[in-house]
Amino acid sequence: MRIVLLGPPGAGKGSLASLLQKQLGVRHVSTGDIFRQEIARHSALGRRVHRYVTSGRLVPDRLVVAVMAARLNPAQIDRGIVLDGFPRTAGQAAGLDRVLKRRRRPLDGAVYLSVPMTVLVRRLTGRRVCPRCGANYHVRTMKPQRPGRCDRCAARLIIRNDDEPRTIRKRLRIDQAASRPLLAYYRRRGVLYRIKGAGPLDAVFERVHRVCRRHGWLG
Repeated sequence: MRIVLLGPPGAGKGSLASLLQKQLGVRHVSTGDIFRQEIARHSALGRRVHRYVTSGRLVPDRLVVAVMAARLNPAQIDRGIVLDGFPRTAGQAAGLDRVLKRRRRPLDGAVYLSVPMTVLVRRLTGRRVCPRCGANYHVRTMKPQRPGRCDRCAARLIIRNDDEPRTIRKRLRIDQAASRPLLAYYRRRGVLYRIKGAGPLDAVFERVHRVCRRHGWLG
């Protein structure tokens, strides 16, 4: 199974990808984690990414694809992957298709998690983030074991400056407009699947699992 998870901020892509990895044995590939690892390793690609990130510029599609191509090894692709946070643009999607085509393992589907704006705002205003390792928590739905502390590294959790309701609504509208070309790309390819992303995580997992079974992606 080779799929990408798409959806607005707060749709639950990372949580769903982790559950798919746990339940189905596929590899959860997070762009954010990979970028942080490459920067921490001071690799050639990581240094290039770091220059863009620290200057506040968008990382070019070509560089994003190069980083992901370097980290997507054939064994992972054969076992199955769930991509979270990549691709973000139609250009990156085309680059991913080229990478998978060279390895004769085409993408099975792009799964878009559709969540109402009111639900997204409620989710995002309750989000807490670890500033050290990037782990995400929620005050209602995904609490840390120790209040206010990260389960992974014990750092004190923070509220992001842009997790204020008015800012969130603006960000969601911008994301919606920016994602249209990407969704159009996958729609033209006939691999876009819209899934209801509201409700408990287990219920969303079952909806995605049903699509995977229906289309024979599980091997």
